[in-house]
Amino acid sequence: MSVAIAGVASRRRGERDWLTTAVIALALLTVPLWLPWVGGYTALASHVLVMGLVAMALNFLLGFTGVMSFGHAAYFGLGAYGTGLTLRYVSDSTMLALLAGILLGGIAGTVLGALIARRRGVYFAMVTIAFGQIFYYIAYSWNDFTGGYDGLRGFSRQPLQIGPLVIDIQNNGTLFYYFVLTVFAVSVALMAFILASPFGRTLLAIRENQRRARFLGIPVDRHIWLSFSISCFFAGTAGALYALLNNFADPTALHYSLSGEIVIMVVMGGMRAFWGPLVGAAVFVVLQDYVSSMTVNWMSFIGLMFVAVVLFFPRGLLGILRRRREA
Repeated sequence: MSVAIAGVASRRRGERDWLTTAVIALALLTVPLWLPWVGGYTALASHVLVMGLVAMALNFLLGFTGVMSFGHAAYFGLGAYGTGLTLRYVSDSTMLALLAGILLGGIAGTVLGALIARRRGVYFAMVTIAFGQIFYYIAYSWNDFTGGYDGLRGFSRQPLQIGPLVIDIQNNGTLFYYFVLTVFAVSVALMAFILASPFGRTLLAIRENQRRARFLGIPVDRHIWLSFSISCFFAGTAGALYALLNNFADPTALHYSLSGEIVIMVVMGGMRAFWGPLVGAAVFVVLQDYVSSMTVNWMSFIGLMFVAVVLFFPRGLLGILRRRREA
């Protein structure tokens, strides 16, 4: 009897997840149609997708593996610099620059993850901050190569050429939004596939109880390292899109303060919900854009909202909607 009830509950949960995915997909596909009616613009929508992707990348590690990183901005920023440096010094190919940014952020995370995978708790979090600040100060001080404090300029995204077809993502904001959406969709689909695999289920076991997982023979350190590496590849992807969006890369994209904002997005949207970080990123970015146009103290309003969510809705904003649907 209990098995049957659990099966029904699992099936209903799956149906709700598919409904949430369908609603989000429909909303994202139709953004250029309804966004102007609410006072938005396509660059803002692209920014939401970029920050949503890096928040979901962190959630892969935090929400589904149970490991906190306060240095994920480092791999986001490395992705941005990898793309910008490629466009400026190597090639004007947008796709090559995108690939370079992904690889730089992901490989850096893979190498450093091997060094810190054995650390736990606050020690893991502090080491991620330390490595992130190292990259920040390199970008900040290497004026001749990275532009230093002023950031990396002198590059811009170029139109995509697919055979005889030329897609002008350079000047057409709507086409660039759909380019970002395509990369976002591929990344999210890959993330969902990994989480649904046996490897993903093992990560959930580690999240629930690392000691029990170790007793079951699971190589916990190796899985945390792989989870960290995969997460950094997705963060690097978001950073590469960020550079293409702004035609600019600056040291603040590597700073730990941005890592804190990414954590806020994850917690605000819902840590253990797959789409929660995207919801949190949308709220954060839209509030930042709207409130900052009225006051320089915009972070105070977001901070108050974050405190309210943590105190009264610990499951995040998406958790509130799920709870209402289940009621």
